[in-house]
Amino acid sequence: MFRWLPGLEAVKSYRRQWLVKDIVAGVVLTTLLVPQGMAYAELAGLPPITGLYTSILCLLGYAVFGPSRILVLGPDSSLGPMIAATILPLIAANGDAKRAVALASFLAIMVAVIMIVAGVAKLGFIADLISKPTMIGYLNGLALTILVGQLPKLFGFKVDAEGLIGEFIAFVKGLANGEAVAAAAAVGIAGIVVILVLGRWLPKVPAVLVMVVLAIASTSVFSLADHGVSLVGVLPKGFPPLTIPHVRLSDLGPLFAGALGIVLVSLADTISTASAFAARTGQEIHGSGEMIGIGAANLAAGFFQGFPVSTSGSRTAVAERAGAKTQLTGVVGAALIILMIVLVPGLFRNLPQPALAAVVITASLSLADIPGTVRLWRQRRVEFLLSVAAFLGVALLGVLPGIAIAVGLSILNVFRRAWWPYDTALGRVEGLEGYHDVHSYPSAQQLPGLVIYRFDAPLFFANAKTFRDEVRRMARADPPPTWIVIAAEPMTDVDTTASDVLEDLDEALNAQGISLVFAELKDPVRRKIERYGLTRTINPRHFFPTVESAVAAYREQTGAEWATPSQAATGPAAPGQTAAETASG
Repeated sequence: MFRWLPGLEAVKSYRRQWLVKDIVAGVVLTTLLVPQGMAYAELAGLPPITGLYTSILCLLGYAVFGPSRILVLGPDSSLGPMIAATILPLIAANGDAKRAVALASFLAIMVAVIMIVAGVAKLGFIADLISKPTMIGYLNGLALTILVGQLPKLFGFKVDAEGLIGEFIAFVKGLANGEAVAAAAAVGIAGIVVILVLGRWLPKVPAVLVMVVLAIASTSVFSLADHGVSLVGVLPKGFPPLTIPHVRLSDLGPLFAGALGIVLVSLADTISTASAFAARTGQEIHGSGEMIGIGAANLAAGFFQGFPVSTSGSRTAVAERAGAKTQLTGVVGAALIILMIVLVPGLFRNLPQPALAAVVITASLSLADIPGTVRLWRQRRVEFLLSVAAFLGVALLGVLPGIAIAVGLSILNVFRRAWWPYDTALGRVEGLEGYHDVHSYPSAQQLPGLVIYRFDAPLFFANAKTFRDEVRRMARADPPPTWIVIAAEPMTDVDTTASDVLEDLDEALNAQGISLVFAELKDPVRRKIERYGLTRTINPRHFFPTVESAVAAYREQTGAEWATPSQAATGPAAPGQTAAETASG
């Protein structure tokens, strides 16, 4: 029971001195959960109250099944656009709110099922399908998409457009046509300034809560409703009943595609956030356990009119700074939200909608990683280009195609590295043991007639011809080598396609009087080569346990001596002849 319900273990090991800290942290956390929950619900194209339902159930679900002590789950700014991109195309033109909630709830259940099955199967490694550079580009594109999408709301009007460029053009036209509401723009821009200034100069102050209180106060003081500013209004009273969301059979395909993208992003975000906070508290990360915990949180939300959730780094940081010790912090937050919607559902009725837009926009700014992008440009241009491609995919094609592009680029980048791996010739360097890259040590000594070649990848169908072409190039040297020794330690595999290529290559080299020799080949790979029958063409005596033993065998056969690159280029020494004699004669 303790293994499958980490919450029981937390109760068993709970310390009395943690109670006050967890309760205080829960109160502080609630001040952030409520406005962000409503704001992110609207970002997902759903009524604000669903954000509160979601916050309650996911906190309770994760408290029972989640392995982390202080990780906080909830509606997330990175998932909002993905949810909207999944459900909005399935809703009729009139924007049926009930159908939107049903679709979002079923989407959460789908995410839960995928997460739990993957967690039980210990598939946490799928979080690695998005590399850091492509994730940076994806989040940069997401940040820009969210920002542009919230601008009309910030200025108090609506636009009817799709896509980043279309929404931006429609926003500019709306401003030019005088559709902006001055009071709404003032509230929204002031809200952004308050959050950013307090977050920068007074990080311990709950900036979002301060901004929300000021915005509600301004509604009464300046009669904002009379000046055309939209308000949240009174939220539905009471706790949502257990609901089985109803969707059409034709909705399942698009919902499943959206669920896969949400699972990938949510898992990658959760693992990275959990790792960061676990390092501070000395905990260990249980990837599969986190998947089950996230799945339980989504399942609970899905059956109570909620939508998909993920880990929140900002809310977890708030809970940690407030002194949270266990998931009791989230339980306290959930209880306080329940009390609010049951007893005082009108608490936020005077909250201006532009204030919610300010919350979302500031959250989007935190998603962007401009310094990380600049660092990629300076350190590795290929990964910078991958990041830019992921950014453009999100910005120009949309959120869901963007995540597909990000995953595809990450996989292609892995394939590219295996297709064109680093390869080099090796030589001996005075004062250093072993054999070293001649690109790093241009003056490395070599033996005339011997090439030591390292190919840093398993040999398989995609790169076998690349390997063959490079060996052929070395064999065409003037004068040609006698032995080409493959420093094969990086070769962790040889597939059947590569085996055929090696067989043809060895026969061609033998016809030229050149021997293909392997050193440091791993035993499992050697057994595969023998099973493929390659030893029919490759001399079994040309397999050596180390490069050193291969070099010693060559020197014993030829009598060659180590020489500088210019001396070695004069050709192989004849048996019993020194390199100096070869050079002079």
